[in-house]
Amino acid sequence: MTVTELVSYEEALATYEPVMGLEVHVELGTKTKMFCGCSTELGAEPNSQTCPTCLGMPGSLPVVNAIGVESAVKIGLALHCEIAEWCRFARKNYFYPDMPKNFQTSQYDEPIAFNGYLDVQLEDGEIFRVEIERAHMEEDTGKSTHVGGSTGRIHGASHSLLDYNRAGIPLIEIVTKPITGAGERAPEIAKAYVAELRELIKALGVSEARMEMGQMRCDVNLSLMPKGAEKFGTRSETKNVNSLRSVERAARFEIQRHAAVLGGGGTILQETRHFHEEDGSTTSGRIKEEAEDYRYFPEPDLVPVAPSREWVEELRATLPELPRVRRNRLREEWGVSAHDMQSILNAGAVGLIVATIEAGADAAPARKWWMGELSRRANEAGVDLAAMEITPEQVARVCALVAEGSLNDKLARQVIEGVLAGEGGPDEVVDKRGLKVVSDEGALGTAVDEAIAANAGIADKIRSGKVAAAGALVGAVMKATRGQADAARVRELILERLAAKE
Repeated sequence: MTVTELVSYEEALATYEPVMGLEVHVELGTKTKMFCGCSTELGAEPNSQTCPTCLGMPGSLPVVNAIGVESAVKIGLALHCEIAEWCRFARKNYFYPDMPKNFQTSQYDEPIAFNGYLDVQLEDGEIFRVEIERAHMEEDTGKSTHVGGSTGRIHGASHSLLDYNRAGIPLIEIVTKPITGAGERAPEIAKAYVAELRELIKALGVSEARMEMGQMRCDVNLSLMPKGAEKFGTRSETKNVNSLRSVERAARFEIQRHAAVLGGGGTILQETRHFHEEDGSTTSGRIKEEAEDYRYFPEPDLVPVAPSREWVEELRATLPELPRVRRNRLREEWGVSAHDMQSILNAGAVGLIVATIEAGADAAPARKWWMGELSRRANEAGVDLAAMEITPEQVARVCALVAEGSLNDKLARQVIEGVLAGEGGPDEVVDKRGLKVVSDEGALGTAVDEAIAANAGIADKIRSGKVAAAGALVGAVMKATRGQADAARVRELILERLAAKE
């Protein structure tokens, strides 16, 4: 059945109960790949960071990256998982051009971490526990670039280019148990879970977890079952969703799409789907009518991994302050409400604000710029806040320029605009655009005198004691100086000139 119109979200939730499963892939920030010594640095020439092992050449042998295993254990511990005393890698066999070995070295029925949970806080303060099925180690695939089509996907392309630099980069896949009981809040919970997981990964220091760069991506599995039923419906799997906003939108769209298909008497296909950022829709990718047989078997070229209990406890002792604990501490230090702190988390701004404070800014202006002007611009551009082309150090410099009186808020917004446009750092933008506050007494005095002369009626009101009317003259001076006058000093000069007392 082809769905031309979605049912309303409210109608879908009145009839069906959503069931979700979230699979999050995290690229670890190791210097070398998972099973060879090739560099993982981004931006290199295509296929320049490869070797016989990650290209699957005959006779090459893999060696496990110790930091990759350590990172996996840390993630497992932070997710309250049990850590396996003994586990193995397995070969996941399938043919696809971006996997040169024709199998992926992964873990199957013996993951390194299992049976955990992550508590996430929703916007109204409610805590929802997401149970973790497993976290296992594997390697990433190469990157395919499809050329010649209109969508950038393989369908309609004239040819494809393959870059194997990413093949073999360490991945941790974190898989939830089926998420039930979420009801209408399922999309919100999906977004909150991925946001909390991202904060946790970054806090552990095992990955930058930048979703816009593919360092963290989420597969959203969703099905519907009639209210009161116990058997799960057929699921769809929306692949490689790469922003928090998109995770929420993909879950919401699929709820509405599934409900439309089922309500029209149709059948849900078990399939992968592609998410489209421009309109929040999904389209069919690959049909999976039956469970795929990847013919898993133990990897014969790698020894089992057996983390000693002593080592696991040593790693547990090194875990940093976890995100929820840290946020509660910061909330008290910053003097903000729980609601405001949740808004900061939802915007992905906690780490950015902390870094801005560490760069020398006070907490209040750091929050103000990230949660105000920069959040507004990020929303308009449809990107995560962390993807904005401005650093915490640059925001801290803007805060300093405002604090010292060189900029007012209006000018500071123009400076931020210039930084985001690639015009340089804050000081360069100020110089290039001539944006410093006019505080020269002579220039300000002249502008004030001209404003008084041009607005005699208002000046008479101020002389007669109606000091509130000074705002109009301040506005006239600000307009004449293109917003660059020191407004507080302008007001003082007006009152001095007109011998008015407040």
